[in-house]
Amino acid sequence: MRRTTDHPSRRRRTARRLAAIGAALGASLASTTVGAPSSSAATVGTNRVGLVCTTDAAGTPTFDLETATGYISLPDGNTAFMLGYTLQGHAFQHPSPVLCVREGDVVTVRLHNTLAVRTSIAFPGQEDVKADGTAAQPETSGSQITSLTRSVATGATVTYTFVASRPGTYLYESGTNPETQVRVGLFGALVVRPAASASQAYGRADSAFTPTEEFLGLLSEVDPYLNQAVENGASYNMAIYKPRYWLINGRGFPDSVADNFASWLPSQPYGALARVHPYDATAHPLPALTRYLNVGTEEYPFHPHGNNGRVIGRDGNALEGPAGEDLSLEKFSINLGPGQTWDVLSRWYDAEQYSPSNPVTVTIPNVASQTFGMFYSGSPYLGQQGAVPPGATTLNQCGEFYIIAHNHALHQLTSWGVNMTGPITYLRVDPPLPNTCG
Repeated sequence: MRRTTDHPSRRRRTARRLAAIGAALGASLASTTVGAPSSSAATVGTNRVGLVCTTDAAGTPTFDLETATGYISLPDGNTAFMLGYTLQGHAFQHPSPVLCVREGDVVTVRLHNTLAVRTSIAFPGQEDVKADGTAAQPETSGSQITSLTRSVATGATVTYTFVASRPGTYLYESGTNPETQVRVGLFGALVVRPAASASQAYGRADSAFTPTEEFLGLLSEVDPYLNQAVENGASYNMAIYKPRYWLINGRGFPDSVADNFASWLPSQPYGALARVHPYDATAHPLPALTRYLNVGTEEYPFHPHGNNGRVIGRDGNALEGPAGEDLSLEKFSINLGPGQTWDVLSRWYDAEQYSPSNPVTVTIPNVASQTFGMFYSGSPYLGQQGAVPPGATTLNQCGEFYIIAHNHALHQLTSWGVNMTGPITYLRVDPPLPNTCG
């Protein structure tokens, strides 16, 4: 970890990075494919925006993972040393691959340990997990638990198997010295799709979502002093653990709104931009789905502006009563506790239907009296582009709206004191379908 103390220069670097991201957004969202890592053991999704699934054969998916070390870029110009799981033979990535399987699949995960210490993978929420064919029980030394599940030594391999019996969103993470190994990156997301339909979050028909509008919100934190100690093989007093960075999908803002597999973030493949269309009973009737996960040590109150969500599941459990009653609830902020996962459906409604023929009921100041953000089209109307001041630039492609979403614990919006650089992203609302927007 390298520490920089010149905060104004770090802010300038952040501004330049945001400009580069905006330019890339304008160029890349017009395309539908992107080069992504390939694997002999699994297929990796190539979508630029939204959930990136790593999958394998239906029924018996097998994932060959190995531990790896590497560095991630942070919004203030620093880097942090991290551990991670990666597809065998592939470069380090953070966070680890999103493993997607189907309900009823017999899942096999082979872990190859390249670290100098013992490690493991625990699968919270999965039942009857086996390690090398026997129950994956905690390991002890005397009266002390040394691992929450079967661990593996340096250079060795352990094979975990389980039946993915319940749909939902789950974490997978190290069960060995988790207060250190999970904190420095040994974690990932596991998605179990229902057998009934891959475009439902659960077996319930009312959990259906638009397949192209499925998003990941994996929230995490970094104490760079812990990461530095792990990198150097030094001891660290966990009593003084204190995060200085907070991330969404392994990135801080503005990197969080860049495409999946952005070229300047080779170790951080997952973006967090959400891209949707307005609700329409005919052209776009189904909601978007966001899978939220908290792998940190404190509550993360994630706060999507202007768009309430319906919480339909938590920790891999559909919110329903014993007779199947719908117990989902509407929330404005998603208050994730440590280790929790929430599945949230949301629709964006153009409630007022404002347009040039149905104008807003306020007087819009002249251009010279306005301040233009880099995502503003020059018009307050969806799908419209207006005049911008001479010399001003906009990254808005077709009059789309950008609505911010962020952690509402404001200290979590910083990178070692640099404001507005933490787990922040945007909801991009495109004009109603059909349209020719890039």
